[in-house]
Amino acid sequence: MYAIADIQGQQFKVEKNQKVIVHRLEAEEGTKVDFNKVMLVDNDGKVEVGSPLVKDMVVSATVVGHLRGDKVKVFKKKRRKGYQKENGHRQDFTQILIEDIKAGKAPKKAAAKKAEKVVEETSEEAKAE
Repeated sequence: MYAIADIQGQQFKVEKNQKVIVHRLEAEEGTKVDFNKVMLVDNDGKVEVGSPLVKDMVVSATVVGHLRGDKVKVFKKKRRKGYQKENGHRQDFTQILIEDIKAGKAPKKAAAKKAEKVVEETSEEAKAE
């Protein structure tokens, strides 16, 4: 079984127990993350294609670690002008382990949970006054 999922704006073909290196995720090592943007699922020859997404499919993964890519050098030059500029940078990546591809809705995002906490705190403060 494999799926094609959108992770951080890029599409990846993922299978169970596969390690994938994606752009940096704002999650700590060992935490579980769910990706609900699944575009295609192949279950032993039975292919389900979304338009654009397959409904109620989730790819579950665990963050293995954070990495940095190789240094990329950027060199600028203008001929006959004596202008040269060299710069470089390293991209941040996250390595994830795909644990499961299953049907079901992804949990609410952390931002929604934070908003719920703020509403609860303000309502408790209002009751105290």
